[in-house]
Amino acid sequence: MVWLWLLFLILAISFGLVAFRGAPYVPSQKFYINQAFRELYPLSAKDVLIDIGSGDGVVLREASKLGARAIGYEINPFLVIISRLISRKDNRVSVRLADFWLTKLPDDTTVIYVFSVKRDMKKLIKWTQKETDRLNRNIYLISLGFELGDTKPIKELGAYHLYEFHSLQSSEAQV
Repeated sequence: MVWLWLLFLILAISFGLVAFRGAPYVPSQKFYINQAFRELYPLSAKDVLIDIGSGDGVVLREASKLGARAIGYEINPFLVIISRLISRKDNRVSVRLADFWLTKLPDDTTVIYVFSVKRDMKKLIKWTQKETDRLNRNIYLISLGFELGDTKPIKELGAYHLYEFHSLQSSEAQV
């Protein structure tokens, strides 16, 4: 019985502490993800999607079904294990136990998917712009639930907002 309480305590701490570094875990619904990947940003085999706070990996698996390579960053070790187990047979999906604020995007990243909280939006804009500049090319960002402050989306679909970040080294830079 003690081990059960200990497990419960570890799970509660893992899920609770995550809220201080990012958004809480909220399962995504396949229907809306697919709609966003068809109508908002048509995902294809040429894309590398990064899911920030990838949770159970449903976004990653849906992106993979469309041919994209999908990489998830998750700081909750239990969700990483669940996501890896469910996605284990899909070679286009990978899940990393990492704090995305402290990581660099893979060089071939084309689109970022994020469900975040309002308090992190300014920080997210700066982080994404820094990575866009480092990679020296445009990157798209799909935000579920929140707009990126005063930055206007290029397209919207329900609760989804699509943004395009331009490298400050390009002629299309948004300064």
